[in-house]
Amino acid sequence: MKTLSDLTFTQLQEKLGEDGVSPANASLIFRMVNQGSVEIAELGKNIQRWVSEQEVLKPEVVREVASADGYTRKFVLRFTDGREIETVLMGYEGRHTACISSQVGCAMGCVFCATGKMGLLRHLTAGEIVAQVHFLNEILAKDEKAPIRNIVMMGMGEPLHNFVPLTDALEILTDPRGPGLSPARISISTVGHVPGIRKLAKLEQNYSLSISLHGASDEERGALIPINRRWPISELLGACRDYTSETGRKVFIAWTLIEGANDSDDHAHRLAKILKGMEVHVNLIPLNPTEDFDGRPPSEERTLAFLEIVRDEAEVPVTIRQRRGIDVGAGCGQLVI
Repeated sequence: MKTLSDLTFTQLQEKLGEDGVSPANASLIFRMVNQGSVEIAELGKNIQRWVSEQEVLKPEVVREVASADGYTRKFVLRFTDGREIETVLMGYEGRHTACISSQVGCAMGCVFCATGKMGLLRHLTAGEIVAQVHFLNEILAKDEKAPIRNIVMMGMGEPLHNFVPLTDALEILTDPRGPGLSPARISISTVGHVPGIRKLAKLEQNYSLSISLHGASDEERGALIPINRRWPISELLGACRDYTSETGRKVFIAWTLIEGANDSDDHAHRLAKILKGMEVHVNLIPLNPTEDFDGRPPSEERTLAFLEIVRDEAEVPVTIRQRRGIDVGAGCGQLVI
């Protein structure tokens, strides 16, 4: 059964009507659950009674670890069935970004990703996705800091494999009666779930899309990302072109650099060739260490050489993603329970 945390504003109105309660109360209840600006005492007695019979998700904090970088905190959160996920809070100058999980584990099996080694244990509900953001905003409020400005759906799981709960959660988070986040400040990362990309392009809200590519040929990419055997590079990039055409937004291409595997000049030339003419921004990510994968990140010199080739030949922006929380396993590909 859905909790109040799972409901978009429209779904809340529908539930109120089904339960014989006036939908006119939806705005106050939605703000109480998702913004905290309304106290239950401000509701009428009958509405208080109805709300008291519902559930609002508040995950249990199992563990918190802080990185030596002074800006990154990772939390292990437990839900009512005992399943646990990790979520990360990252501080930057004047703002905070939340790295949010969408599944317990992941079915994609990327060889260098710790979450992928878990397999998929279950999907998160919309409310469990939203609850991570509310939890982190409560942490920031206690520290007298501004609420989260940016969300990256780059935590545990493949977001587009859990499409409906994901998009319901983002609808809640962008609703002005809730946190009111800008869709443009929400990034959804996928390893190449093509049907999900095509559905995402049809949404009224234009979220940022990040594709984990990591290989410029099907053979090389398939060795790192098994899902490439189902949706090969040509199909994936075709979906990206259509996404840009339909939304007017460029696509971010994530490329995890692994020494000796995909960091050579030849790899850079081939990546530039397949991206030429596309509206993309490339993010290079030196590999983060995980157990059971013995790959290494390339040197800074090799990384910069790769960057220059792709930038100059593809004529697209290329940046090196800032690494955060590596010492506490809070970086890309490191989240695991």
